[in-house]
Amino acid sequence: MSHSDVSVVGTGGTALITGASAGIGDALAREFAARGHDVVLVARSEEQLKRLAEDLETRGITATPIVMDLDRSAAAEELYEAVQSRGLDIEILVNNVGVGTYGPFAESDLDAERTQLRLNVLLPVELTRLFLDEFDDGGAVINMGSVAGFQPGPNLAGYYASKAYINSFSEALAEELRETPVDVTVVCPGPVDTEFQARAGMSDSTVGSVSSNTPEAVAAAAYKGAAAGETVVIPRWSMRFIDRLVRVTPRSVVRRVAGWVNSGR
Repeated sequence: MSHSDVSVVGTGGTALITGASAGIGDALAREFAARGHDVVLVARSEEQLKRLAEDLETRGITATPIVMDLDRSAAAEELYEAVQSRGLDIEILVNNVGVGTYGPFAESDLDAERTQLRLNVLLPVELTRLFLDEFDDGGAVINMGSVAGFQPGPNLAGYYASKAYINSFSEALAEELRETPVDVTVVCPGPVDTEFQARAGMSDSTVGSVSSNTPEAVAAAAYKGAAAGETVVIPRWSMRFIDRLVRVTPRSVVRRVAGWVNSGR
């Protein structure tokens, strides 16, 4: 980092985490709390958020649950206003919530495709724009991208494309803000052992059966990378190898291999 030796992530600022009730979001909340950060937890599940907040507060931090369905066009503004009305000073925005649609695009449900775009692309872009205005004295944005965003993904066409957007957006924004006290990090895991694949309807795909990382390992890598001011964090060496391999492989081969990986077993 040219603007600072230490990211705000390493200094104990309050972190807002979307999709905090399960999977990587839950693990991120626990990681930040374990490092002494107050957290603002956002998700639809009131009961899960309440339990998580109570658990985290036993560590001596403040955990504020905000129950909200983020799959709405006005969700970003409503969440921003909810944070403002509570007098919460957010220094770290973690755009984690996301969904995936699986199967041939020609057979997909259009409403599900809209939800995927809204949660994976529009929401993080809108939240980032809103909270950047609060980061005059320094801040950090952590976006949950994916190694899926480094290549096209037949049978997960919209999901891979949404992650390509977030990967590219995050890197570009990091460069724009390079000389400012705001850091931007995109975390790009491969398959992770969460409920995501089952919700996407891809439990029987080849990608659903390959070795996956744990939410805890992804959260730890995300925190460590963001605290070090890294722009792109790929949590596993095997995924870093795949990223490099994709860059030198003919695109026609990349498409076919991705299609096979995402096909049914």
